[in-house]
Amino acid sequence: MRNIRTKRGPFIERPHFKLNEIEEICTDALKKVDLYPSTPAAIRIDRFIEKRFGIAPEYQQLPEGVLGFTRFGPKGIEAIVIAAALDHGDRKVRERRLRSTLAHEGGHGLLHTHLFHLGEKPKSMLEDGDRAPRILCRDVSDAPPVARGYDGRWWEFQANKAIGGLLMPRRLVETALEKFCEVFDVNPAVARLRLEDVFPSKNDGQLLL
Repeated sequence: MRNIRTKRGPFIERPHFKLNEIEEICTDALKKVDLYPSTPAAIRIDRFIEKRFGIAPEYQQLPEGVLGFTRFGPKGIEAIVIAAALDHGDRKVRERRLRSTLAHEGGHGLLHTHLFHLGEKPKSMLEDGDRAPRILCRDVSDAPPVARGYDGRWWEFQANKAIGGLLMPRRLVETALEKFCEVFDVNPAVARLRLEDVFPSKNDGQLLL
């Protein structure tokens, strides 16, 4: 990872991560708190937040369209706040969206905490009179397709990439894919192409939580 000086956005520097670097950061973080499973299984992401950052996620009523935010202080992350609205709807859909949102905020914590210690506080992204620095994360699932692509908010792009690194570590996914290949008696290349057909990507790097 290297930092690049920038005049765009709320930070004075922009970290540049290769995708494999984000993967390694997430894997190392899970292992350090003993939450990296030995076989493919659901990651205990709420427990990861508690053990890695020393805080429990908070649930509050947030403005419409806001999924959550991460608040930073002199010693690092002070709070991860999740929209209480995520606790409504179908149980399984609700739980998975909540897990994705927690992983997204955890990604901010892993990748962006150092940005708040570069000698210049970023502008508040909440715009509610609270001067505490935070990263505010909005929902884009209802936005028109043209608005869903990469919009220059690199901190959101990077946190989205951390969702996969924290919830579906690469080596565990590869292990699960081996079983998938055995069931259908195909090689990994065929499996990958078929999965891309069934779950097509938008080629814009953005994930809908």
